[in-house]
Amino acid sequence: MPLVSVLTAAHGERADLLVAAGNSLAGQELPAGWELEWVVQEDGDGRRFAEAVERFSFARYAGNGERLGPAGTRNLALARVRGELVHVLDSDDLVLPGGLAVAIAAFAAHPEVHWVCGQADDLLPDGTRVAVASHLPPGLIEPGMVGDYLTRYEMPPIHPAGLTLSTRTTRALGGWAALPRSEDTSLLIAVAELAPGWLTPEITWLYRKHGGQITGGADYPTLRPVSWTAVRQRIIALRESGLRLEGEA
Repeated sequence: MPLVSVLTAAHGERADLLVAAGNSLAGQELPAGWELEWVVQEDGDGRRFAEAVERFSFARYAGNGERLGPAGTRNLALARVRGELVHVLDSDDLVLPGGLAVAIAAFAAHPEVHWVCGQADDLLPDGTRVAVASHLPPGLIEPGMVGDYLTRYEMPPIHPAGLTLSTRTTRALGGWAALPRSEDTSLLIAVAELAPGWLTPEITWLYRKHGGQITGGADYPTLRPVSWTAVRQRIIALRESGLRLEGEA
């Protein structure tokens, strides 16, 4: 049976949020014949999340044994996934009941795409939802469209935390860039420069807003400029190389 792997890097004091993420996966409505696995990788030298993860029959847990950061932790999880598709789910976010099915259907209907991005709502602490603006129209996203927008406006036009990707393509590109910030944007740029993707019109996931977010930390802005320099350099290098991914994902 085809398998979709959901990949989560977990860190900090997020056990309750991680359980909520797992419950959102337990409620998924997958297309006929598809199965789900949840690959959780704990960043750090402890096993704080093992018990929370192991309550889910479709989950597989492992710990780094040391602190590596989001990119390194996701790449270790990527080495463990078994599915032909990999969906990225941060430990504090949620997938709506039909979210994975929407992505799977997009890959089936458009075999030329190597990535699918779902639309998101922000989930505020009081439980209300606010739509996250998307700056590209839903549908087929040709190579270069994401990079053009990012180069012009210094921000990605779609949310990189909502990606479902070909596992093979993700591994071929080396997974997440070893950057202290914007590692998910760097992967988005790599695949979106080389291959077409699909932006769904549907809201498929919730981006939780809370006080413990990494992006809200006082030290987060310090390394962001140099990380964005690396992202822009990647766009230029990919375009100068003339590389393209051909064929089905």
